Amino acid sequence: MTSTASGRRYRVHPAWLVAAVSFVALIGAAGFRATPGALITSLQDEYGWSRGTISLAVSVNLLLFGLTAPFAAALMNRFGIRRVVSIALVLVAAGSGLTVFMTASWQLVLLWGVLVGLGTGSMALAFVATVSGRWFVRSRGLVTGVLTAGSATGQLIFLPVVAWLAHDHGWRAAALVVAGGALAVVPLVLLLLRDFPADLGIPPYGGDEIVEPPARTGNAARVAVDALRGAARTQPFWLLAGGFAICGATTNGLVGTHFIPAAHDHGMPTTTAASLLALVGLFDIAGTIASGWLTDRVDSRLLLAGYYALRGLSLLVLSQLFAASPHPSMLVFIVFYGLDWVATVPPTVALCRQYFGDAGPVVFGWVFAAHQVGAAIAATAAGLTRDHLGTYTPAWFVAGGLCLVAASFSTRMPDPRTFAPVPVLAAPTAPVDVLSPPRP
Repeated sequence: MTSTASGRRYRVHPAWLVAAVSFVALIGAAGFRATPGALITSLQDEYGWSRGTISLAVSVNLLLFGLTAPFAAALMNRFGIRRVVSIALVLVAAGSGLTVFMTASWQLVLLWGVLVGLGTGSMALAFVATVSGRWFVRSRGLVTGVLTAGSATGQLIFLPVVAWLAHDHGWRAAALVVAGGALAVVPLVLLLLRDFPADLGIPPYGGDEIVEPPARTGNAARVAVDALRGAARTQPFWLLAGGFAICGATTNGLVGTHFIPAAHDHGMPTTTAASLLALVGLFDIAGTIASGWLTDRVDSRLLLAGYYALRGLSLLVLSQLFAASPHPSMLVFIVFYGLDWVATVPPTVALCRQYFGDAGPVVFGWVFAAHQVGAAIAATAAGLTRDHLGTYTPAWFVAGGLCLVAASFSTRMPDPRTFAPVPVLAAPTAPVDVLSPPRP
């Protein structure tokens, strides 16, 4: 039973309702994450565009998906979570729905790349870090894992539907379903999502004191940029950003975008390949929630090193597993890789908060931007590799090697228990001025 300052009692802490609404919103935004890989072949067949051209639109999307995140985190501090998330969902719907009218490849870049990139970027993992950081003290890692799994759940729900619609009814029907899914979540967000526990007169879940929200003053863009300036002076930031860039390259950029067309190259039907990728999403839910639980109990640096190393080993053997139909070895890969898909997120969010204190969500936004820069480079590079060499094999080997590099980055991070948090931003109860990091 939770009591508010006004005496109102809740059987279930409202933080769990906020988490549930956030989870559903993430599912709505994640619909588009399932779209590019399932529609590449359809767009190529109808318009004659090369995979490199289509991959460019995906790369722009991935890049803006990342670069928008830190500014979105700052905008949530300035204007509130509810407003930012609602607008983001409308942008995703518009970018996906308007593709039915496009006639040129530059329009694909504008809609898939720019509009959807801005929308999904505002619903990226910095949103997860903001919600879990504001509303939870206890079980913060677990909630981060569950919300992160929302993206995988969206992929799981939409990917088979998108592939089936594209195959039986055309890619335009698939695009409209994704747009409708995003719009359907907007009323729920407007009605039920709240910005701070203090708005209801209660402490965060597991907390003892009501935390007053920060003053909504200052320029959100300046807050985000100054947070980057301060964090970039520290070693942990670069190690986290470097590892997460490789994480993005080896998930969204490579596997998320090119697994389906790569399987199709070996004779596997698109719907079958889409179902396999959806299974990755299914096992990712279990893996990410488990990772969140472990993050509350185990050194996050060790978790990251293990996750990256195991992912690298799985990618090194992937090129040998493609065939016209799924076989046991491919299914083992799907299970293994799926458990590791975004298991890196909860420990990375935790380390950002441990190293950078209350500025953790904004700094994580920049770390996530690095994730998407890596994803964007990998999406285009893999498409060009396929266009010029006729195979994706070199891309899988390079990705596996990079994961081993990311594992080494994780082992070089300083112990957060002896590392004083860097005051990149002012304390949450003060105006959002930016402080310089302390001198060593």
